[in-house]
Amino acid sequence: MPDGFDSPETWPFECLRCLYVWEEEFVVRRLTDNHGNEVEIWLSSGVAVPPPRSGTCCPRCGAYRVTSFPSGYLAHHPELVPAPEPEPEPLFVPVIQPGSRPAERSPLPGRLLVALGLPLAAFVGYELFANLVHPARPHH
Repeated sequence: MPDGFDSPETWPFECLRCLYVWEEEFVVRRLTDNHGNEVEIWLSSGVAVPPPRSGTCCPRCGAYRVTSFPSGYLAHHPELVPAPEPEPEPLFVPVIQPGSRPAERSPLPGRLLVALGLPLAAFVGYELFANLVHPARPHH
């Protein structure tokens, strides 16, 4: 029967691309089998994961250029810990009551009308001008 114990570990990381600093909590399960072989199983939220020293990914930008600090390093250097980011504003989703009319659609932005209207007006103007100055001559 294997013999072992669990120990919690906190690993601080810094992304070398975006300079984001964060910590991750792990539980390290160290086991020794009947033959004396020692094994470490790393758990994050109860799920087995690779050891943090192998291929950690930045949660902010997705880069794999990440370095780690000794455990407890950020507790002694709080200036490295970034301020928490503000919570994003919730999206407004209008609720339409049964029997009520939906809100009127807003008109297209002026820039879009200008972007579509000016080339069309120029084309129509050119065609009118070309037909007035050089009317089509019948072929004999």
